[in-house]
Amino acid sequence: MDDDDEVQIAEDDALKDFLPQGFGKQTKETNVARQIERSKRDVGAKDIKARDAQSDQDDGEDSEDDDSDEDDEFPVSHELVLKTHERTVTTMSVDPSGSRLITGSTDCTVKLHDFSSMTPTTLRAFKSVDPTATKVSANTETHPIHHVAFNPNSPSQVLIIPATPQAKLFSRDGEELVEFVKGDMYLRDMHNTKGHISEIASGTWHPTDRNLCVTAGTDSTLRIWDVNLKRSQKDVIVHKSRAAGSAGRTRMTAVVWGSSTQGSSSLLVAAAYDGSLVMWGGSGPYSRPSAEIRDAHEKDTWTGGIDISADGRTVVTRGGDDLIKLWDTRKFKQPISTVEHPSTSDQYANTDIRFSPNSSSIITGSATGHLHILNPATLKPDLVTPVTPGSPLITVLWHPKLNQILTGSANAETHVLYNPNTSTNGAAMIMSKAPKRRHIDDDPTLTTDLSQGISGDSIVNPNGLLSSATQASASYAARHPTLGMTASGRSRDPRRPHVPMTTPFAKSQPDAQHIRENIPLSSMRDEDPREALLKYADKAEKEPMFTNAWKVTQPKTLYADVSDEEEEQPNKKKVKRGG
Repeated sequence: MDDDDEVQIAEDDALKDFLPQGFGKQTKETNVARQIERSKRDVGAKDIKARDAQSDQDDGEDSEDDDSDEDDEFPVSHELVLKTHERTVTTMSVDPSGSRLITGSTDCTVKLHDFSSMTPTTLRAFKSVDPTATKVSANTETHPIHHVAFNPNSPSQVLIIPATPQAKLFSRDGEELVEFVKGDMYLRDMHNTKGHISEIASGTWHPTDRNLCVTAGTDSTLRIWDVNLKRSQKDVIVHKSRAAGSAGRTRMTAVVWGSSTQGSSSLLVAAAYDGSLVMWGGSGPYSRPSAEIRDAHEKDTWTGGIDISADGRTVVTRGGDDLIKLWDTRKFKQPISTVEHPSTSDQYANTDIRFSPNSSSIITGSATGHLHILNPATLKPDLVTPVTPGSPLITVLWHPKLNQILTGSANAETHVLYNPNTSTNGAAMIMSKAPKRRHIDDDPTLTTDLSQGISGDSIVNPNGLLSSATQASASYAARHPTLGMTASGRSRDPRRPHVPMTTPFAKSQPDAQHIRENIPLSSMRDEDPREALLKYADKAEKEPMFTNAWKVTQPKTLYADVSDEEEEQPNKKKVKRGG
């Protein structure tokens, strides 16, 4: 073989993959497009899109263009699922910047999520808060969360309403700031009470004033609070029900505070359990409503969803009578449109219905787990897409800056629907990140937080083993180890002394022989005390112990002798001398 001849080597793909492509530290790049494609929702065939007759007559190309336009119009092509709760997600709120998500649930906890710190493999809440927990060592009750809302003018404050008469303000980091006062339940006139006397159903913030919020209670009142004055409400609005047999009281179920048209004062609209819909001027006076509709919905049904459009001209309500109605605030008498929609208020009080950021659409959930995007003019669905089939969709939210739709369902899942072409940050930012490489420090059961002493999500048992059951710690008793009682009736608080059970089989009853032999003077309990003293009477008379020194010198006691005649004569009264 000549030297000029080149040696031909057959290419071996397996060998090429085995041999290194370079030396030094190798970097692995993340395929963002594939990662986003993996989050695409495969429900295109199940979506129901409403089209008019004119679009049906278009050719195939026009219909394809319409499909792409509708996909971009509604950000529902991709989704991100958060499983941080244990029970139904009833409410949620996102701050105006779109960086923090807060969700409330019937598991009595509020979860705080930070989109910027989450990755596709670390989809979890950075903090869990129980708003009704007071002391760690006390046996306290817990209540479901009815409503959470970021302050639109001051995102550092969050209004949290549990199923109690007292609303609370928390910081964006989960620290309690203010707890509003509870009213006197024994006062009949609600104008004289300083706070709610029964459970609060809903609440919201003022659209422009950062210091004002309103709460709707089941004591037939709306109360306007100043965040700087927690000892009493700023104003109280008492709704007098005109339903027969209600004694002038009802339960306020939902409230919304929206801006009005042309820069005028805001509007305050509330729904009640007696089926009425009431509207006041946002700046007062509140002695008499501006408009009232008595039979807006059926009586004794829970109207849990209400919202007002961005221009303040229309109000949409979703009642427990399986109806969605659209109202005009300028002619607040009859509904503009009405459509049937099955309600879930018989099981879940919070059934959201919201306007889109530009009020061009209305979104709400359904009992079948579908998301309905309605046309506000006719209330007919523009798009119906399944989110959690078989599980009711309870709460919905369309964030204006993120352009993403967030939903909460009865199966404890929070879905973030987005479109990578039109949505920004939020779920789109999470799916564009590289998955976090798993490290031992990511497991909270194997690490220690020096600022808290131990990890907040784990229970450290020095003599126990780390099993999968203890690491999960999903139960309420595992997350609150010092609250409540054990199965045997013993307190979980280690600082509380153990009180032994007193039952007929557990009482300590020693026998008589043990008492007689071990307890001094125990035989005296069976003797008569009078006989025991008289036993020493003769001895005390013959040999006195204390009066023996005066035995000889003690004088004899002399008593006057009284004759029988003096005893028989009656007592003579003394004659008064005349002065």
